[in-house]
Amino acid sequence: MSPSSSRRLRLRVGLAAALLLGGMGFAPAPAETAAPAETAAPSEGTAPAFWVDPQSAAVRQAAEWRRAGREADARLIERIAGQPQAVWLHSDGAGAAVRSHVEAAARAGRTAVLVAYFVPHRDCGAYSSGGARDAAHYRRWIDDFAAGLGSRGAYVIVEPDAVAQLVAGCPRADAAERYGLLAHAVERLKRQPHTRVYVDAGNASWIPDERRLVAPLRKAGIAKADGFALNVSNHQTNATSSAYAHRLARELGGGKHFVIDSSRNGNGPYQGPQAWCNPPGRALGTPPTTRTGDPSLDAYLWIKRPGESDGTCRGGPRAGQWWPEYALGLARRARG
Repeated sequence: MSPSSSRRLRLRVGLAAALLLGGMGFAPAPAETAAPAETAAPSEGTAPAFWVDPQSAAVRQAAEWRRAGREADARLIERIAGQPQAVWLHSDGAGAAVRSHVEAAARAGRTAVLVAYFVPHRDCGAYSSGGARDAAHYRRWIDDFAAGLGSRGAYVIVEPDAVAQLVAGCPRADAAERYGLLAHAVERLKRQPHTRVYVDAGNASWIPDERRLVAPLRKAGIAKADGFALNVSNHQTNATSSAYAHRLARELGGGKHFVIDSSRNGNGPYQGPQAWCNPPGRALGTPPTTRTGDPSLDAYLWIKRPGESDGTCRGGPRAGQWWPEYALGLARRARG
């Protein structure tokens, strides 16, 4: 959100520039930097640099703590603020918002990562409930989203949890309707030049038998997508997610690529109740990169924005709201 005064806006822009140049004592890894030692060259072509939002909650938090004299904490939060993160679109007016983000990314010579999150009966009425009123509303929304992309292109993650929730059981949603809407989203988004589309497929711990996802993903339009996304908002390790993804890709007939959300998996999953919801002791994971060393793994991405709450569990604010102390813990425990 823009500040109420031009002076604050100048401060934010100055902070963002300093973050990207490492001018405040923390030099974040650029988007195209290689991940840990097991990674190598990009899977194809030149690795895109993903866009860093200069007005993110993490950027604002670092500035606020620096003004308050919390220099060490500000530097830790810059481990989040300086990295590319996905922008979630989850309300009406998606087209204008998408256009704003992809144009900002293009001006910076970078690629935006976006999440379409508006399917009817979203999250089965749980912490992130909401979405479109009905199927017609959703179709208009996704058409508007796609139009906002223009010819700029982006990486788009389609509807986190939507498929896996149907497989696990979501009585609130009409399965046939939802699969049809997802397939429409994939087909419509893929009409836009330079746009890569990944259908969300849950995570390795949610539907352990990956074969159960094959028919649902086919109904959801995976054939026309670039691939699928795994581990969104979860904490499974890269190794676990990659092994699961390769099994799922084989079951789908081979050839499908995937992306992995590595935003909060630095310490792996929490071993306790409600392991998915603001679990304690977690850490930032591999910075966003397309240099994965795996020709089927297109990128590690920070799809879930580190520091945003999973919901009102463990004392957290509402889902999607910035939680500075949780963000600080993720950054403090990050390796490297």
